[in-house]
Amino acid sequence: MVSALPEPYRVQVNDVLNIDLKAEDPQLVAMFTKNEGAAQSQSVSDANLYLNGYSVDLHGTIRIPVLGEINVLGYTVDEIRKKIEDKLYDEYLTSESGLFVSVKLAGVNFTVTGEVGSPGRLTVFRDRVNIVEAIAIAGNMKDVGDRANVVIVRQYPGGTKIHHIDLTDANAISSPYYFVKPNDMIIINPLPQKSIGAGTNGLQTFTTIFSVFSVLTSTVLLIRTL
Repeated sequence: MVSALPEPYRVQVNDVLNIDLKAEDPQLVAMFTKNEGAAQSQSVSDANLYLNGYSVDLHGTIRIPVLGEINVLGYTVDEIRKKIEDKLYDEYLTSESGLFVSVKLAGVNFTVTGEVGSPGRLTVFRDRVNIVEAIAIAGNMKDVGDRANVVIVRQYPGGTKIHHIDLTDANAISSPYYFVKPNDMIIINPLPQKSIGAGTNGLQTFTTIFSVFSVLTSTVLLIRTL
């Protein structure tokens, strides 16, 4: 079974982009670079990426020094890279400048909550991460977690949608929800038997039900003898 390739992510409000500009003569692009040299001197962290990256505002735009505001809402990182290249070539640089533009998401941010070892908001500094990896990063699913009905709350330009994926099914790797998207919330609900207090696995469930049955039987026999 081959996992499905994720569709290109389209940038949304509050995303943070990491934009790197280079040229044969660094001075040609220096004025377009925000906090030049700061990113290299600082360790990678959410705070540093937020401060030195380009945040997408409520209007779907980012602000690049000299270039000004650029609309990025709903575009892929490759499309944004092309927009920046075209604007630089049209207004400031020539084809001989050796321009190189790199645009990436500043990590994949997601939240895992419910029956995992370490729930919370997490960041993976990679281009993509699948849901199994995301759950592992969150401390793995507990024994009482429902692997057959993992809930994914995903943000879209038109609003929020709720999806489900069955991680006990081999076909899960072909699901469009197998790869985590930025700002996803992954919810691991408890198994039904935990919800009713009947144990966390098959043996505990049987033991609990047998104990309850024994108590009820003893109660009935005691009442009949009175």
